[in-house]
Amino acid sequence: MGADEFCDLSAADLRRLYAARQLSPVEVAEGLLERIEAVDATLNAFVTVSHDQALAQAKAAEKLFDGTADPPPLAGIPFTLKDLTATDGIRTTRGSLLYKDWIPDYNAPLAQRMLDAGGVLLGKTNTPELGWKGDSTNRVAGSTHNPWQHGRSPGGSSGGAAASVAVGLGAMAQGTDGAGSIRIPSGFCGTFGHKPSWGLVPQYPASLVPLLSHAGPITRTVRDAALFMDVTVGPDRLDSFSIPGQGDYLAAVEGGIEGLRVAWSGDLGNAAVDPQVRDVVEAAARRFGELGCHVEEAHPGLDDPWEIVHTIWSTGFAGAFRDRLHEVGDQLDPGLVRVIEAGLAFSAADLSGAYLRRDEYYHGWREFLTGYDLMLTPTLPVTAFDAGLDYPTQIEGRPTTYLSWTAFTYPFNLTGQPAASVPCGFVDGLPVGLQIVGRWRDDATVLRAAAAFESLAPWPSPSAAP
Repeated sequence: MGADEFCDLSAADLRRLYAARQLSPVEVAEGLLERIEAVDATLNAFVTVSHDQALAQAKAAEKLFDGTADPPPLAGIPFTLKDLTATDGIRTTRGSLLYKDWIPDYNAPLAQRMLDAGGVLLGKTNTPELGWKGDSTNRVAGSTHNPWQHGRSPGGSSGGAAASVAVGLGAMAQGTDGAGSIRIPSGFCGTFGHKPSWGLVPQYPASLVPLLSHAGPITRTVRDAALFMDVTVGPDRLDSFSIPGQGDYLAAVEGGIEGLRVAWSGDLGNAAVDPQVRDVVEAAARRFGELGCHVEEAHPGLDDPWEIVHTIWSTGFAGAFRDRLHEVGDQLDPGLVRVIEAGLAFSAADLSGAYLRRDEYYHGWREFLTGYDLMLTPTLPVTAFDAGLDYPTQIEGRPTTYLSWTAFTYPFNLTGQPAASVPCGFVDGLPVGLQIVGRWRDDATVLRAAAAFESLAPWPSPSAAP
């Protein structure tokens, strides 16, 4: 079996073939490394390929299938890490000229858990500088391209992760999400992305916006994302905000969703959205009726929380650079400098007020969802714009700013609720995502609903683009 045949296999499929001795972890690692060399020259999803480490990990994993013990859950499974995530002995640039030669001497907790579970790390995927925007371009590695159309953005900030998964360069990828950075690239690239409940997956070093940031999976199947969750969730002493998980996520995806009460909103009552995108997503949302759900159009009646997000986001970056912006500003992305400068204009009282309004906003969603089990929205208001742009300048005639255009994703970074993006169709040959949002800490229902929709409406890979 060649790389072109096994590159689209799920982690579950690979595990089954390994156990049956029909495929070996070394064969898969070697094939995928060759495929990365062939494909990534134009895709540019990888910043660093960990060739030697991957082969050594694959050889170790192969010995685990000798029948003497039950191999760990990710034994031989190829995966990638976002280039914000520290890896021992592997360059971690953070998309920044300031870190372009940084080689950590430790693994982040998430990375260590993936490796301890037997995973094979193929490399580090591209991200904008420090994850600041919704496109994956930086001055270290350049622009990552959308796997469905070269020249279009894969989204950000986990754009390299989603692009690599979409074309079969690894079964699963790790992303982080501070305003949509798992769901944005999943929506643009036609992959599955799950933003877990806040704190479930530990993060260290901490994000510059720790109360907004989440870490989680980008995969081609929902069950692979649930497997990722089983391996990575749970508290770690390095992350004081990390919290326990809620059980077996892989088991939680099994079963139907009959009887669930599902709200659908095409604009959350205030967001600008391309009518074609809205139509595609609404058609997908209505299909939840075929799964036995009660679906109705409903809006939370809450104001757009962008100013809350902007205050927290910009001051987070400003705090990191306020004492050295004059020294390193010329090495930073100009768009990021503008965000930092905006943050420096806020006062401590402004930030405190934003946190108070954040809490009020969370309770607005908590009260709204007492009447529903799930909320469905578009993941994004548009399809992929040109690679290299910081953001679309306007949507349906409304001007946008660096992250204000992601009006469906950042609300749930404020609330910390679980939210996933599932591919649900196309507009002009580019993927469109449906966002599934759950109640507080109810990741299991979000994953089960996503798996049910996946069974109802399986999504294609870029090789099957319409």
